[in-house]
Amino acid sequence: MKPLDPRMLRTASSARSVFGWGALIGLVRTLAIVAWSWFLAQSIAAVAYPVLRFTQGADLSLTPKGISPVDQLPLLLGCALAALLLRAGSSWAMDALAARGSVRVKSELRAAALDAIDARSPQATAGVPDSRLATTLGRGLDALDGYFAGYVPQLILTAVATPVLVACVLLADPLSGIIVVIVFPVIPVFMILIGLATKAVQDRQWGRLQHLSASFLDVVTGLATLKIFRREERQAARIARETDEYSESTMKVLRVTFLSGFVLDLAGTFSIALVAVTVGTRLVVGDFPLAMGLFVLLLLPEVFIPIRQVGAAFHASTEGLTAVGEVFDLIDGKTEDTEQGTAPHTTGEVVATDGLVGLLDVPLVRGGRQIAAPLKLSANPGEVVALAGPSGVGKSTAVAMLMGTLAPAAGTVYRPEVLSWVGQRPGLIQGSVGDNLALGGTPDAQLARRALNTVGLDDLDLAYELGALGSGLSGGQSQRVSVARALFRTWQLNAPAVLLDEPTSALDTDSERLVIRAMRDEAAAGRAVLVVSHRPAVLAAADRIERIDAAEVRA
Repeated sequence: MKPLDPRMLRTASSARSVFGWGALIGLVRTLAIVAWSWFLAQSIAAVAYPVLRFTQGADLSLTPKGISPVDQLPLLLGCALAALLLRAGSSWAMDALAARGSVRVKSELRAAALDAIDARSPQATAGVPDSRLATTLGRGLDALDGYFAGYVPQLILTAVATPVLVACVLLADPLSGIIVVIVFPVIPVFMILIGLATKAVQDRQWGRLQHLSASFLDVVTGLATLKIFRREERQAARIARETDEYSESTMKVLRVTFLSGFVLDLAGTFSIALVAVTVGTRLVVGDFPLAMGLFVLLLLPEVFIPIRQVGAAFHASTEGLTAVGEVFDLIDGKTEDTEQGTAPHTTGEVVATDGLVGLLDVPLVRGGRQIAAPLKLSANPGEVVALAGPSGVGKSTAVAMLMGTLAPAAGTVYRPEVLSWVGQRPGLIQGSVGDNLALGGTPDAQLARRALNTVGLDDLDLAYELGALGSGLSGGQSQRVSVARALFRTWQLNAPAVLLDEPTSALDTDSERLVIRAMRDEAAAGRAVLVVSHRPAVLAAADRIERIDAAEVRA
């Protein structure tokens, strides 16, 4: 758990803006603190010195060097007030910058993570539960508000203000400055020790939250089955028990956070007291000017405030830091297998073609384990090739490599730069049927109507609105819409190849016949068509059948 992950600065440009502008605002705030301390010290000395001289019966007309005359008091107070207002304004600007930066950084990180997941094969995140992804990209990134609102401003001030303030103390009083330099490192040491303890507690708490989210999703998904077997009360009790465990772990995190804040405040208080005693002793003896002594005493707490507050704010924002670490793992493509060191070293080659799609000596690897012998298959322009084999042998893995979403461990992948694809799931979204066909592309009503008619959806209106996850259509209709979408994109982009993964698994015989005819028509138009299927009718319509077995590959 790093206080500042360099990957955040590389991934989110808004984070760089926060730290850049924050450093400038922090410098202004620091200079305002120095000016406020100086003018306030001079004001107090200008008032206090005549009183001291009067009680001692001395000549009040004599003002020693370093103390402003009492008639300059309005000017000194005015300058102190101006510095105070500047300090307050810069503090407000820092908070506003951090709040706005938090919103933008969260948006950029979410977009980067979703783009990384979208650009990768679905198999890359197949081992990660949906609930974990939702929790990380939702609740987890939202916890960055505390990180940016509380921790980042104090981190900036620690880096910018602390050196300036320590230098001012050294110039004003070298002895006090040396003491500060000696005792100051005690606080970071305490921060490191407490941070190690906090990390272990926070990791357990975050793990419990992930487990709770996964359990709740499982219960909601299987609620109908639970009701049938009358097991819903047992699952409700389990969720309640896990919720209590999460509450207990949260309280442990809070206890560590409060303890760390107490320790840091105690260390800072002792450090300030040590310097204050030396300054006060010399003021009593008369070895130190009054105005300079007051300046050092006013400035001294400001030296320790950023480092004390950065420690407390860090422990309060550890949930966001833990979540953002998982976000960066998603962006960098680290899966559970790669973290364990079992992911294969990819040495394969991808060759661009004019239409040919194929694999040459490419092993099918899943989870770091080879599940089939090196594969040789090809689909040339103008032919339909069927890929068959038992479930789990790696047919979808082969399609993912042909699509370019999965890197080959070895061998050569041949694919055109543009191709169309039909997945096992329709993958429809909320919106009109026309929007689902275009899916971010240029709408073309005539082309979209032709695609729907090709798969037998003549009566389906392009303006028909689908609900969440494409609800509103039957399973067969949804699958035919996904095939129509692939045809639409094929014609619109003039794609030289089409990949279909179980395109007729939910279709009746008549609808399957239409999809087979569409496949043959695309091959007749000079395109390479590769289809993964178990259906006898699809296999019979293919020009060639490539079969994959766990032990060998045969044609």
